[in-house]
Amino acid sequence: MSTPIDPRALDATAATPEAKEPKPAPQPRMPFGRWVRTLGWRHLVGIAVAIFATFPLIYVLSASFNPTGTLTGSNQLFRALSLDNYVKLLSDPNRPYAAWFGNTMIVGIATSIGTVFLGALAAYSFSRMRFTGRRAGLLSLILVQMFPQLLAVVAIYVLMRGIGEVFPAIGLDSLLGLIMVYLGGALGVNTYLMYGFFNTVPSSIDEAAKLDGAGHARIFFTIILRLVAPILAVIGLLSFIGTTNDFVISSVILTSPEKLTLAVGLFRYVSEETNTNYPVFAAGAVLAAIPVVLLFLYLQKYIVSGLTAGAVK
Repeated sequence: MSTPIDPRALDATAATPEAKEPKPAPQPRMPFGRWVRTLGWRHLVGIAVAIFATFPLIYVLSASFNPTGTLTGSNQLFRALSLDNYVKLLSDPNRPYAAWFGNTMIVGIATSIGTVFLGALAAYSFSRMRFTGRRAGLLSLILVQMFPQLLAVVAIYVLMRGIGEVFPAIGLDSLLGLIMVYLGGALGVNTYLMYGFFNTVPSSIDEAAKLDGAGHARIFFTIILRLVAPILAVIGLLSFIGTTNDFVISSVILTSPEKLTLAVGLFRYVSEETNTNYPVFAAGAVLAAIPVVLLFLYLQKYIVSGLTAGAVK
């Protein structure tokens, strides 16, 4: 007959010092000189780079709150705080900042969506289909990017003027025409970047979907796009930043004051010899940066994976 075990005896045994796990011995502290040579210099470099990168932003923010109307008083950061520059920016009838802001958002969002969609279609075709001229097409997309954008300004202006005589809605001084120009130059490095990412998706997924009766359209929209979401986010972000900051193309296409974008409109605050107002320009730059910063923060989890995953197969 078995003897019952007393629970108190088990508790007493568990409470003995021998039953406890031994604590690890404390590690000796690294000497300060060795820490600086191995790890500390990285922190110093990171702090220096952070200061170098953030100082212009802080200076512009300080200048936007400077009520003196010049940059001379902005040398001392945040010496005076006032919202007069923002009031002048939004209440000037000759410079409709709100209209410029809306035009920039329309052009940026439409171009980003169109760039992602067209680039994804082209990248899927190059990655999953085999056709004559496929390799030559990929090389052509890269070679076209070697030429600077300024070389095409005259040709774009002449082309848009000719189109505007037949279809005024997509000619000169048209936001739709500007969007079409941006989309025309979107199938370069963006397609090649997407192509590398699409190659990381196993083709066995496509084959399994085809066995179930799915075609290319269904595979692309319901399967592939979800798997390549990081690169789509990166391309959309880069396209949005590029179009909102563009000055050359938009200054050639757009002429009416109410149809300008922020890059072209804000330049008017500092381009006139007799009427330059840099603090108001700084206020406009701060407001213009808010959408880009918010979009960057929202999509930052996709940036690293989207830029690096396509480089290694």
